[in-house]
Amino acid sequence: MIAGGCAVALLAGLAAVDGLGPLGWLAGLAAAATTNVLLSRGLDRRGVSRVHPPNGITLTRAMLVAGVAALVADGATRTAHTVAVVALATLALVLDAVDGLVARRTESGVTELGARFDMEVDAFLILVLSGFVAPIAGLWVLAIGGARYAYWAAGWVLPWLRSPLPSRYWRKVVAAIQGIVLTVAASQLVPTLVIDVALGVAFGLLAESFGRDVWWQWKGRRAVVRRKRDTATLALAGTR
Repeated sequence: MIAGGCAVALLAGLAAVDGLGPLGWLAGLAAAATTNVLLSRGLDRRGVSRVHPPNGITLTRAMLVAGVAALVADGATRTAHTVAVVALATLALVLDAVDGLVARRTESGVTELGARFDMEVDAFLILVLSGFVAPIAGLWVLAIGGARYAYWAAGWVLPWLRSPLPSRYWRKVVAAIQGIVLTVAASQLVPTLVIDVALGVAFGLLAESFGRDVWWQWKGRRAVVRRKRDTATLALAGTR
């Protein structure tokens, strides 16, 4: 896809301006390629032949996040690219507000694919930012970035965690708060105590959001079990 070429151009620009080693290139290309493959599969499954404007904006965000991933990976073995990381992350967060607005004001609307794609881009940005901030604020920050993926992994062990969730705008707000707080923390322009408190509050909101979703799914699981038990009881009674 065209986005792949844009990702290469972005990485080349980062390499020219801020320096980018092999590890950074590898991380950035891997992130961009994975995004393109997963989006293509999602479009194919839904019989969609082109990317609508809101998803195009989200795809642009995804390429920016790939750039952030490249910088964070490269900074793990070399000098941290603080200014570039904060700049790209900030732009990605700004575009996050734009894609929803475009979706609501165009004929494309808000689709299930678009909402899922937007959520996964948010999750990956939070993950890479937490990796950048962890050496600054403590390894516990990785729990913020890993929460979405821990929830996803748990779904393979507990199938009821894969049941569809009702749309909830607060979920999007909490994700935005994580990205904003982590970006500010990455800038290191705010006193450490303020950042520690902000990260703690952000993590608390994240825990509340996931906790509410898990509780909703758990209650749904119990309802399904009761329906199955009642159906089995009625079937048994009908054979007597």
